[in-house]
Amino acid sequence: MKKLDKLIIKTFLGPFVATFFVTLFVLVMQFLWKYIDDLVGKGLDTPVIIELITYTSANLVSLALPLAVLLSSIMTFGNLGESFELVAIKSSGISLLRFMRPVLYCCVTIAVLAFLFNNYVMPVANLRAKSLLYDITNSKPAFNIKAGVFYTDIPDYTIKVASKEKDNKTIHQVMIIDHGPGGGDKLILAKKGEMVLSNDKRFLYFILEDGWRYEERGNRNFNEPGDLIRLGFNQYKKAFDLSSFAFSRLDMGLFASNQQMLNVRQLDKAIDSLRDQEKLFTRTVNVYITSRYPFGQWKDTGWLATAPPPPGNPAHFRDIIPEDARRYVMERTEQSIRDGQSNLEGPSKEFEDKHNTLILHKVEWQRKFTLAASCIVMFLIGAPLGSIIRKGGLGTPLIFAVAFFVIFNIFFMTGEKMARKDVMATWSGMWLSNIVLMPIAIFLIVKAMNDSNLFNKEFYVRIFNSIKKFFKRYSFKPTT
Repeated sequence: MKKLDKLIIKTFLGPFVATFFVTLFVLVMQFLWKYIDDLVGKGLDTPVIIELITYTSANLVSLALPLAVLLSSIMTFGNLGESFELVAIKSSGISLLRFMRPVLYCCVTIAVLAFLFNNYVMPVANLRAKSLLYDITNSKPAFNIKAGVFYTDIPDYTIKVASKEKDNKTIHQVMIIDHGPGGGDKLILAKKGEMVLSNDKRFLYFILEDGWRYEERGNRNFNEPGDLIRLGFNQYKKAFDLSSFAFSRLDMGLFASNQQMLNVRQLDKAIDSLRDQEKLFTRTVNVYITSRYPFGQWKDTGWLATAPPPPGNPAHFRDIIPEDARRYVMERTEQSIRDGQSNLEGPSKEFEDKHNTLILHKVEWQRKFTLAASCIVMFLIGAPLGSIIRKGGLGTPLIFAVAFFVIFNIFFMTGEKMARKDVMATWSGMWLSNIVLMPIAIFLIVKAMNDSNLFNKEFYVRIFNSIKKFFKRYSFKPTT
């Protein structure tokens, strides 16, 4: 390896690592902002939050890599252009393509590593992240009774307190309604109380003072008055089971069959199985329709070629049917149509579900290659773009990087959505962003090799002045 190659690689790797972690941090913050309502107030432990962020970060690596490659390549070649090192290299007879070659090899290596990461690490991270996020979003909020609000999250109980003191333990004007099985509702009223949590945090005790306990006994299935029992107390201890608030984990095997949890080999096997099921289902439905509705195999042209013309040249097909049998025939026809429609609605929905599942697996298969290849496409855009703008630092390169990444993301999401809806072929929809950006990359490379003034302000000022002079020269002058 030559010294020039070592120089450009060393210049590229530093910004790449920095921009990668910054981009990953921004994407993780976006994820947390999206699910902030599901995370706050659940009483989650720190290890659970760290685990969720770790698995989510692994899922976002595939999106962070293309943006990091784009931004770092613009910064690298922009710094070299700003310090005139790029001009010195070109003046020594080294072309831009030769200068880009070592970084291109690095980006190809990054793309290969990205594919391996997407194929082997990301399915496991997806499985753990999705299952953990499902457990968190479906868990109950942490126990929190607010003053003046009916609290109903504890099963079979409704609790209301008029006020709470600053210690968050002492409560006043307490009302507890027990809806548990065994008869009528039980009501507890107390002037004052204290909330105490057990050491294992499984039970919450209400130590109530100066109150009454009401209970109605009797068979409520009959219109007979029951017995109302009222008990006064100076102190009463009521225990509530908080086991339903504990964070529980479901079996991750329930999510293992999702297409996002599979690698390429598993996706190939699943796609082959789904295709075989689709073919078998199609043959079964065709046999059912052919046997039940034999007229479907007749073509109109063949039928008209062999059928004799109806007598009298009727204006409508109903005129062919005898009048005394017309009502019976029409009712039988309508009933047959309704029966056929009801019999085919179920198979049609089932076939649609199977076909959509097959498309989702194909989309996921293409995604693993598309995001890896986008690293190379982003470099082919960033390197010539940086040599053209000749601006280093983080300001100008960041603007161009965000602009091109937004274009990439728009076409990527649009293509994926169209592929999922079966509007476009799976491969064309998933590769749409790279197909759109590749001509732009070629155009920028050609402009950079020819030292184009594409982003030079003075170049456009000169063009504007030339146009202005042209119009002044040939503008209409009134004659006197």
